[in-house]
Amino acid sequence: MEIVIVPDAKAGGELIADAIAALLNRKPDALLGVATGSTPLPVYQALTAKVRAGAVDASRARICQLDEYVGLPADHPESYRSVVLREVVEPLGLTEASFMGPDGTAEDVQAACEAYDRALPAAGGVDLQLLGIGTDGHIGFNEPCSSLASRTRIKTLTEQTRVDNARFFDGDIDQVPHHVITQGIGTILEARHLVLLATGEGKADAVAASVEGPVSAFVPASALQLHPHATVVVDEAAASKLKLADYFRATYAAKPAWQGL
Repeated sequence: MEIVIVPDAKAGGELIADAIAALLNRKPDALLGVATGSTPLPVYQALTAKVRAGAVDASRARICQLDEYVGLPADHPESYRSVVLREVVEPLGLTEASFMGPDGTAEDVQAACEAYDRALPAAGGVDLQLLGIGTDGHIGFNEPCSSLASRTRIKTLTEQTRVDNARFFDGDIDQVPHHVITQGIGTILEARHLVLLATGEGKADAVAASVEGPVSAFVPASALQLHPHATVVVDEAAASKLKLADYFRATYAAKPAWQGL
């Protein structure tokens, strides 16, 4: 696991966008796993700017969802399908044909989970999966005590996660669904490169537990320690609880440029 400490969210977005651009230059039809929420927006904004400036060609890129609310209509503005189309697919100049995600409105939700779990390897596997982290250490919607071998499945959201997400529903927690489809931790770990972005002091405890604590289902993001190519990008505030922050800074400063992110 590589830990990269950046000055702020914008710098983190630029760094990750550079890594995605380099991937697309090597593999134009790469399958990019995207996360939702406010944290990854600087990544999408920086990548869109590169595409519009002609610095990278994303026309053959493919986009896949990490998770989706259950029971929320696909065209609801806060369904993750709508969010990804609005914040990633459309700005990059892609079409819905380049996009894949689980069906949160399916009559048989379990079958929809299994179908999506099969669809990802059938598409060649995820080349880079962007992740956020919850204040309780969750990734995707794998809440604390999720199995580290879990597959795409339905999950019940914790009260804290629903409180955190209420800001996207006009602050009304009653509008936040209780269930989601999420890629499991085992599914997420199959991506070739995992990139977790965390910003703000509110994520500092979760980052420290995930990076410097033991691998534990109680802190789902700690599973990234098991991955051969996992990168954790944090701003100064999110890095504030890291005991080895100075070591991480020194290691990154001495990193050969040819290694990339």
